[in-house]
Amino acid sequence: MTSQQDAIRALIRDDLRHLHPYGAPQLDVPVQLNTNENPYAPSEALRQAIADAVAGVAGTLNRYPDRDAVDLRKDLADYLGHGLTARQVWAANGSNEIIQQLLQAFGGPGRIALGFEPSYSMHPLIAQVTATGWIAGSRDADYGMSTAAGQVRQHKPAVTFITSPNNPTGTSVPLALVEEVYDAAPGLVVVDEAYAEFVRAGTPSALTLLPGRPRLVVSRTMSKAFAAAGTRLGYLAADPAVIDALLTVRLPYHLSTVTQAVARAAIAHRAEPLATVAALRRDRDDLVAWLRGRGLTAADSDANFILFGVFDDRDAVWQGVLDRGVLIRNTGPEGWLRVSVGTPAENDAFKQALTEVCTL
Repeated sequence: MTSQQDAIRALIRDDLRHLHPYGAPQLDVPVQLNTNENPYAPSEALRQAIADAVAGVAGTLNRYPDRDAVDLRKDLADYLGHGLTARQVWAANGSNEIIQQLLQAFGGPGRIALGFEPSYSMHPLIAQVTATGWIAGSRDADYGMSTAAGQVRQHKPAVTFITSPNNPTGTSVPLALVEEVYDAAPGLVVVDEAYAEFVRAGTPSALTLLPGRPRLVVSRTMSKAFAAAGTRLGYLAADPAVIDALLTVRLPYHLSTVTQAVARAAIAHRAEPLATVAALRRDRDDLVAWLRGRGLTAADSDANFILFGVFDDRDAVWQGVLDRGVLIRNTGPEGWLRVSVGTPAENDAFKQALTEVCTL
């Protein structure tokens, strides 16, 4: 590190100086199964619809976008159903900005947020950069959350995060537990449902709990099931009073005209990307069965990824699979790895790579 870099680093906030930028490895390998994207690219018809939508607003780019993204929020409310209106929906640049805005408005200095680990690693990171204290709550040995409400009563957090399906385990949280946590919590309860579309049939969403619970927030994303990770569009459903609070911390015109147009086109043509969800669910379950057939442990997943193990040296397994052209994620509890569900060809490449590594 140069002297100039040292000098600048000394000016960073004390509580942030030791941090490193977040991000999964971005490596140029044939098969990338590490970031839980939908592996199916938009069709020619959907690409044309998006191009037409952008062309339709291109002549207005000299003007600021709709600051409140009203039409987009209407579309998102219609998609979510449950009687929601645009006044109950908010959108931002990815679900990470949603989390950041929530912590800016309801967290901050002197307040704490609580999450139950292992879970989404951005929750504690965004808490720290918003100067919100973080409590790493615990899970059961099987990664359940039977003691969650008790931990909430103990710590009295301003914001409580429940990730369902959870990342990296892929497990869903029963709604009765969400209700129990909500009743125990003095502040917001945020249910992060980034992978909601991938849950097994009959698994209800926390959206059903919103009526009569003004402190409950359900966050979603278009990055996964919608196959729109590059669009960077996250959203939430909550009481209108929560959204009014977010208006005080959002940056002016935070969603570009192009982002809004692309997101609305994707929602209008959602039948195509959402049709891939059924195939990904089926392939996920087949992959879980294959891993267990190899003598490995694989968590029951309601998402588009699988946590599997347990390895004495997971780093060596991860590297061995990577050396064979397949990138998976070295994350989660010690000894475990995570693989995103890909196309059938990508899944076969993963199976072949892992088989070769495990038989060395």
